[in-house]
Amino acid sequence: MSEPTGGRSRVQAVDRAFALLDALSLRGGRATLGDLVADTGLAAATVHRLCGTLTDSGHLRRDAGRDYLLGPRLQRVGDAARRATLAWAEPVLTAVVAGTGETANMAVREGDGVVYLAQVPSPHSMRMFTEVGRRVEVHCTAVGKALVAGDDDDEVRAMLRRAGMRRYTASTITDPDDLVAELARVRRSGFATDESEQEEGVRCVAIAVGTGAAAFAVSASGPEARFTRDRRDAAVGILQAAVAGLKP
Repeated sequence: MSEPTGGRSRVQAVDRAFALLDALSLRGGRATLGDLVADTGLAAATVHRLCGTLTDSGHLRRDAGRDYLLGPRLQRVGDAARRATLAWAEPVLTAVVAGTGETANMAVREGDGVVYLAQVPSPHSMRMFTEVGRRVEVHCTAVGKALVAGDDDDEVRAMLRRAGMRRYTASTITDPDDLVAELARVRRSGFATDESEQEEGVRCVAIAVGTGAAAFAVSASGPEARFTRDRRDAAVGILQAAVAGLKP
């Protein structure tokens, strides 16, 4: 069965299979049948049938305790996806570094958090470094704010209740009302900032491209002493030029 969405036809079974894989990924690659039912909202019989198909194909496997685990075939898919992402992202991030002199990152949403997909470092000896694959929180990062700015306020508040708002520095936003107000500013301006909110002395600016699950964010970050507010504001145009013509 397929359902039209935004003028395109969606295949329900494919959507459900990917929902299962996403749920397993968010649980660290291992889950019980009950976990997957709870996480996806699908009927147990549907989850069992889909997991059986994915196990037969090698995309999932079951251990002695009957838990489902991500299967070996997905490693090959993941390796290919990483190479393809780097080939696509690197020219964009390189352009950001050339224009700003600061480290450039690309990130996507994963559940209630954000994951870094790619990075091109600054040529300066003092520079920001974020490990590719690192998961960070939304409330204290420019990429996170950029990616959730399109959500309505109720969705944002629900996400914050689930994820919490850990304080990292004296500048970290820890009040949901303050973050909702900040996201309203992001919507108006088209860019998000991090002013020493995750790490003291670090400034970051980010923009989002696309909407929904396919959206990604691109950012520039550097030490406050060098990456001044004026340079941060100038970086917005550089980020926008770097992603011009890209589609998520």
